[in-house]
Amino acid sequence: MIPTKYYLIVDVGTGNVRVAIAESNGAVLGVESEDARYEKDDHYPESIFFSPAALWQQVISLTRKLLAKTGPVAISAITATSQREGIVTIDNTGKSVIGMPNIDHRGREWENEIADKDVIYRLTGRYPTSLFSAMKLIGLKNRLPEYWNNLKTFTSISDWILYKFSGTVGYEHSQACETLLYDVAKGSWSAELCDLFALDQKLLPPLHECSKTLGLILPEVADTFGISRHAIVIVGGSDTQLAIMSTYPSVQDMVVVSGTTTPVIKIEGQYILDDAQRTWTSRHTDQQSFLVEANAGVTGLNYQRLKEIFYPNESYETIEKEVASITENQCIAALGSLIADEKSPLIRGGFLFDTPVSHQLKRGHFVLATLWDIACSIFENYKSLSAVTSHDQDHIWVCGGGMQSRVLRQFLANLLHKKVVLRDNYRQASVNGGVLVCNAALGVTHEASPILETIHPQISKTQQQWYLQWKQARETFKTGLA
Repeated sequence: MIPTKYYLIVDVGTGNVRVAIAESNGAVLGVESEDARYEKDDHYPESIFFSPAALWQQVISLTRKLLAKTGPVAISAITATSQREGIVTIDNTGKSVIGMPNIDHRGREWENEIADKDVIYRLTGRYPTSLFSAMKLIGLKNRLPEYWNNLKTFTSISDWILYKFSGTVGYEHSQACETLLYDVAKGSWSAELCDLFALDQKLLPPLHECSKTLGLILPEVADTFGISRHAIVIVGGSDTQLAIMSTYPSVQDMVVVSGTTTPVIKIEGQYILDDAQRTWTSRHTDQQSFLVEANAGVTGLNYQRLKEIFYPNESYETIEKEVASITENQCIAALGSLIADEKSPLIRGGFLFDTPVSHQLKRGHFVLATLWDIACSIFENYKSLSAVTSHDQDHIWVCGGGMQSRVLRQFLANLLHKKVVLRDNYRQASVNGGVLVCNAALGVTHEASPILETIHPQISKTQQQWYLQWKQARETFKTGLA
């Protein structure tokens, strides 16, 4: 029998910081999490940042708390995953200076100065906006010279976590796709893109492949965390790519990753671009396949916040039971999700219901409308993505904590006319992806997690009517008539 190995996996999302300990067979021993801590940056209209030192202290604290609960566990390997587009800068002394999350838009003021956007899309697979890392750097360069003049390099948040563990700085390929400085088709940094953004190539750290071994944990770091000095530090990747890994998909499969946002992704064997520039194309962690993506934007976060309003003290199981019993929807929601075919985002939204307010309108109707909004948004992005690269399979894979609602999964199956399949590790998808990363580095094999459920589509004339109402409600909010 192969002895069990234990892995420490750090996951820095948009909304929270998580640390997990998992076994090499995929079993998760425990997870500790806290909210991510951001501060407003008054130098820009739309900017927030985080302190790298404070984030590192969170990781230390969460790990110690977790080890206190799991008991003495010999950690064999450490890896990290994180939100895409977020970065941390490092100065000439090796000090981590400023963290900029994916929701930081300090480069927004300079978007209109971007030249050759068609060239950028061709090379990077994404239309250039302030979401991406190069624009964060431009914002830093143009307004905070005290930071910029001492800048040596930068890296993704997950690669920065590994830098803190190992002392080795690098940039993993799936994360590098989000910088606008990386040629996705070639799998390398691009001098042409650096020139277009007037950024020095010397800022770019070495590229690292997912599952590459960086070396042993730094002794002083091991002692700080209370883990073995023999633990190996292994390159991870973006949270979306690692979550996809956990589903064990094949090329041509479609995967929906439902978290704070909801990427809808087709796995391809070649680099594919959208003539209308609606979709993104990225590299997967295997360095062979590509991911073509449309993103429904903020979805799971909406559900979480509405739970806090309508069900502050109840479990998700209670919500599911109430929502599943509703047969007639009393309201329709449009809550700011993104649709690839729309030229502008929905910046105002809400709920539409008949007036005067009906006595039949309950809190469950608002949550049902939210789940329907998420399902319809995924459906619309699926259609956009299918127009770029056709999807002939009779199923899609789903994963992520946002998919814990069976009502949502059934809505999705009904709209797509596809089976919706999920494995029993779907809630901790990125953590399980981290397990696969460590296993690949250490030469450990284990079977895919079993399929938990396959939801078959049901024909519903009622829901077809709901879909038309949803489209009308969305258009009402977009045109400002609400």
